[in-house]
Amino acid sequence: MDAADAAPPAPLGPMPAPFARVIAEGVLDHSRAALVGLEPRDGTLGARLVVPLIRAAGPPVLVDLGWVPQGRRGPVPDGPVALLGFVHPGDAPSWLSATDDVAGRHFYTFHPPSIAAALGLPGAEPFAVVRLGPRGTPDPARGIPRPPNNHLGYVVTWWGLALSLLLVLGAFTIRRLRSPP
Repeated sequence: MDAADAAPPAPLGPMPAPFARVIAEGVLDHSRAALVGLEPRDGTLGARLVVPLIRAAGPPVLVDLGWVPQGRRGPVPDGPVALLGFVHPGDAPSWLSATDDVAGRHFYTFHPPSIAAALGLPGAEPFAVVRLGPRGTPDPARGIPRPPNNHLGYVVTWWGLALSLLLVLGAFTIRRLRSPP
């Protein structure tokens, strides 16, 4: 992911590597906009705005333009656009996933093939592009996501538990040795 973040963006081609930085060109189809997820920010509930990008040199691709407050879609560019973003392979739905509201175009699992089929985009790319950019409405991603690194927390927790157990064992042993038989 560090290499993808440091690399210059390349034109979006067929089957790019996951999380590669790309420039996607085409026209955004406002009539097929959808929302994905449910996420609070600063006390406001919202979702990610996903709009199909109709490309002249390839099949349509879903573009995650960014977070918008619930009930608002935000300004979406008209005409030809060139968007900087990264390739998102999507998430696989599971039996624990919330049920998508296909009629209301609100999806809770970011699975590009399912969303594209529901929006009537046959032959769409099996991945999506997540737009990168500065804060605004829609509020795009700032960079390529990084997996969490909780290892320090695990170390502190387990060594703390081990030390606590040793202290309890020491107190028990001292008490046992001092008590009369």
